[in-house]
Amino acid sequence: MALTRKQQEIFDFLLQNQEQFSHPPTLEELCAAMGLKSRGSLHSQIKALIDANLIEAPERKQRGIRLTEHAKSLVNKTSASGMLPFIGTIAAGRPIEAIENISYMAVPEELKTENPCYVLKVKGDSMQEEGIFDGDWVIIEQRSHARNGEIVVALVEKAEATLKFIEQYPHETLLIPANSSMQAMRYRPEQVEIQGVLVGQMRSYTNHH
Repeated sequence: MALTRKQQEIFDFLLQNQEQFSHPPTLEELCAAMGLKSRGSLHSQIKALIDANLIEAPERKQRGIRLTEHAKSLVNKTSASGMLPFIGTIAAGRPIEAIENISYMAVPEELKTENPCYVLKVKGDSMQEEGIFDGDWVIIEQRSHARNGEIVVALVEKAEATLKFIEQYPHETLLIPANSSMQAMRYRPEQVEIQGVLVGQMRSYTNHH
């Protein structure tokens, strides 16, 4: 099913933002949300998407633009065929900078698990001795528990997320960098919340100098 680039952008936008809109967006709202100037151009694209059976033709009762069941079934297929949400950038010791529009990245089967996973981009070199470099993408399985020695996304004091080895003891939790010039961070167990465990890693050599 070939869409023009513009149609694909509108379709992707609707897919990724269905949760944000409390009700299906009108053309005006869609224009505003996508930062488009003219409704006219959007109108013909929407019509093409209606013809492609991806968007339901708005009726009087429901004015908003909604995706057809056919479109949703396609999406579930693509998410099954290896697309994971890219959530943002994780730095050493700073919150995940959440990316406003979550995009989806194709991730090979071998790099993820059957449980829900998401992708983060690594910033900084606190894990470099483990071969995780600035600019790499890590695939994180979403879960709230980990074994000692696993690499986790840890949320500290509900404020900053960081990628580190974890060691958990009854009285303290250690977050340990893979960088001998950096110290382990020590916390009380209740200060640290596990948000996921590293299960895979990807690198683009265009990101590395």
